[in-house]
Amino acid sequence: MTSRALTVVFDAHDVARLAEFWSGLLGREVSEDAGGAFLHGEDAQLSLRFVPSHAEKRGLNPMHLHLTSASHVDQQHTVEAALRLGARHLDVGQRPEEGHIVLADPEGNEFCVIEPGNSYLAGCGFLGELACDGTREVGLFWSEALGWPLVWDQNEETAIQSPYGGTKVAWGGPPVAPKERRNRQRFLLTPAGGDQHAEVERLVALGASRLGTGEGSAVMLADPDGNEFCVGRG
Repeated sequence: MTSRALTVVFDAHDVARLAEFWSGLLGREVSEDAGGAFLHGEDAQLSLRFVPSHAEKRGLNPMHLHLTSASHVDQQHTVEAALRLGARHLDVGQRPEEGHIVLADPEGNEFCVIEPGNSYLAGCGFLGELACDGTREVGLFWSEALGWPLVWDQNEETAIQSPYGGTKVAWGGPPVAPKERRNRQRFLLTPAGGDQHAEVERLVALGASRLGTGEGSAVMLADPDGNEFCVGRG
């Protein structure tokens, strides 16, 4: 099965500010596109896109990024760089003995700087993981949708990864919080062959639901857990 390109889209009150933060932290160039800003992910790292929105953040996001560390010094350097760029420390109930550090970007989006020695994220690169709320069913759906193999499937927890390696995408299993509003973060799937209509039909056959028109020319669908995602034109 052909692998599809995956982008994580962030709603942002200040697109330029949020793109600048993640550009500085990840060391990527910002590319402006129609209605937003784009950070291309090299070497199988997820791409990020930021689009304008007036939606307010309420509670924890259903997905957040994990950045990896080569050493404790490296972890501290990443935290210090994030704070200089506008991040802040965040308490989400983590225990003192846990090695990861939880931060929020300038618009409150949670992310973690993972401690060194984490074998699960070994070889995944700096942007090691996108951790999501979700059922095993949705993990299996995205494995089929993207053509990415399952690299973890235990105790209702799943994770997938591009055949080329890079960032893992993981779902934590139940309990999953009830969905009450449109997510401020979502996937943008780019068809490998550029045939948007055929891709939409394929995804619906896999279990997606039609929602209508998304940003620009994208088509908005929902995965089996009800999370919105977009299919671009390629």
